[in-house]
Amino acid sequence: MRVSSRMVGTALLLLLAVGACAAQRRRDPLTQAEVDQIRDTSWEPKLRLPLYLQFARARLVKLEQVRSDPKTKDPAQQTHDLLDDFQRLYDELNDNIDTYVDRKDDIRKPLKLVIDADTEFQAKLRALKDAADVPAREAQQYEFVLTNAIEAVDSATDDHRKLLSDQEELAKRKLLNKNPSKGTGVAPE
Repeated sequence: MRVSSRMVGTALLLLLAVGACAAQRRRDPLTQAEVDQIRDTSWEPKLRLPLYLQFARARLVKLEQVRSDPKTKDPAQQTHDLLDDFQRLYDELNDNIDTYVDRKDDIRKPLKLVIDADTEFQAKLRALKDAADVPAREAQQYEFVLTNAIEAVDSATDDHRKLLSDQEELAKRKLLNKNPSKGTGVAPE
């Protein structure tokens, strides 16, 4: 019995070590300068959400540069990595939106920027998916992450529009409750 306990303990330690190594290999999609900028805006949705948009947009711009430069080494892998970084940043943007909604912050203004960016992101991702000049073997290397990114943006776009509508309705009710004689109107942003 004692030997099997040691074996189980050793196996668990080995699994933990492998898991820790795998976690360390995953790149952070943000540079240190971007992390600092995000940290400095943690309580300001009007500042923080546009930063995430800026960083996600930068990954797509870099992706276009990688795809158009014939000297790029391993464009499929770089495409995969940039798409993965984009999606992780986009997911983080959505997590931040959820946090601000939970805090009951008025995020109508940055949400309008997010919705505009959603349209831009959808167009760029679909253009990559529809690119005829990409060899099928190369496209297979990043097809999964590209499909996930497209689905994430498509799904979140609908959520962002509904959230903006909900926030505008809430602002109207707040304005009416503050000033019942006005009748209609939207609270200033």
